[in-house]
Order: sequence, then structure tokens, then C-alpha cells
Amino acid sequence: MKILLAVDDSKFSEAALEAVIAQISPHDTEVMVLHVVEPITLSSPPEMSPSYTPELEIPVKEAHELVEREVRKLRAAGFKARGEVETGDIRGKVLDTAADLGADLIVLGSHGRKDVQRFLLGGVAENVARQAHCSVEIVRIPNQAI
Repeated sequence: MKILLAVDDSKFSEAALEAVIAQISPHDTEVMVLHVVEPITLSSPPEMSPSYTPELEIPVKEAHELVEREVRKLRAAGFKARGEVETGDIRGKVLDTAADLGADLIVLGSHGRKDVQRFLLGGVAENVARQAHCSVEIVRIPNQAI
């Protein structure tokens, strides 16, 4: 089985990691841990190269540390795991990476935003679940734990 575990540095992602460890047998299971750094889109002078993004240096470094930490936890639980950090649109990168991996399952945490917040911020988990070509498990934390 191939699993894509999409993470951010939140308790929701930690719950998703814990769900993978608790629910899935590590035997013959590969887990790809993915974190996507979404750049802030601002207009820039035309002379600046689109690939020049110094504002992403720290977030990308922190993303690599996060992914490595999660990979170590999965390996300690017996999973074959590796990590990847991407830059771009979170929804698109999760779906593209799952397709490239040939994932059987995508696991991600839900922040549980409702109404206006979900409309303004978008629902990554909802969007992935609607568009994925494989099964998706959205891990939620009970309201009292939020």
C-alpha cells in the first residue's frame, strides 16, 4: 500500500500521523510525508525573476525539519517512509504528488473551519477529497480538543 500523508505543523496533522500509525499495518506499506509551502503572491517589479523568493528560505527550511521529524516517527513505528517538501498551491501539489506516487490513500488532518473561514481560506481537505483519484482519509480532532 502507498500512502501520501500531507502535513503542516499543526495538531491536526499530528492526529493524521497518529491515525496512520494506529490504523494501518506497516507491513508492505510505504508512506510519503508531504509538506507544501505556499508562497504569498504579491506583485513584484518586472525586473525581478519569478524564481527569486527569499521569503521562502526560512519556511522551506522549517518544512524540511518538520517532514524529517514525521518520517522518523513513521520509521520508528515500522513503516517504510520518506519525505518531500514542495512549493506551490497546496491542493494541487497534494493531488499531483498522490498521482505521481500512485497513492492508494491520502491522509490529512482537517482544521475544521466552517462557513466564512472555509470560504475565505478554502478547504484543502475538502478539495482533495473531491478531486483525488484514490481514497482519502480526513482526520478530525473532537471539538473539545481544539
